[in-house]
Parts: sequence; structure tokens; C-alpha cells
Amino acid sequence: MNTIKIKRIYEPSSELDGYRVLVDRLWPRGISKEKSQIDEWAKEIAPSTDLRKQFNHMPDFFDEFTKRYVLELTDNVHKEGFLSQIREQLGQRNVTLLYAAKNESINHAIVLKEWLEFTLG
Repeated sequence: MNTIKIKRIYEPSSELDGYRVLVDRLWPRGISKEKSQIDEWAKEIAPSTDLRKQFNHMPDFFDEFTKRYVLELTDNVHKEGFLSQIREQLGQRNVTLLYAAKNESINHAIVLKEWLEFTLG
């Protein structure tokens, strides 16, 4: 069964990644488009600029950030196309959500992965 995974874009790509989706609003520093080996850049599904700046990767704000980001995802007008694409790709292979944040335990990709798993059921 194919799964949704998350991974820092700075880690080497792998065949197990399957469909690679960059889910950051900003292009990651120091990564060329060729080196990234992404299949899609879904910047429209990333947290809004305001929310990203408010969060600023502060652990104490992660719970509040999670609530606000889930609300943004629910209201996002681009989500249907994104959900369709992820659903289609999961039918064929794994999907890996790529992010640039240094903190691997508190970042928006974790929230997005959980939201996708819940939404796609």
C-alpha cells in the first residue's frame, strides 16, 4: 500500500519517495530545481505568509499554528485540485511531502500529512 511521507528537501531523493511534492511557499535556499527532483511545487497549499511568520518555528506556538493551518487548509480554494492529485498519485506510488524547515518534529509538513491522511481517509 502506498503512503504519504515527509522529508527535508535537503535529504537525498530515493525511489521510495515516489511522487515528490515541495509544500513550501518559498523556494528552499541552496537547492537548484534540478537537484530538488520534485514532481510538483504546491506552494498554494503551504501556510499563508502571515501564519508562517507568526509561527516562526517556535515550539510554544505549534499547537496554535496547527489549529490555524488546518483552518487555512479547510478554506483553501486550491485544495480540491491538490487533493485530487495526491489521491491519484497514491493510487500508483508513495507521495513524499518535501519541506525545508530545520526542525523535523515541528513543521507544517507534519500538519499537512496528518490533514491529508484524515481528509483522504
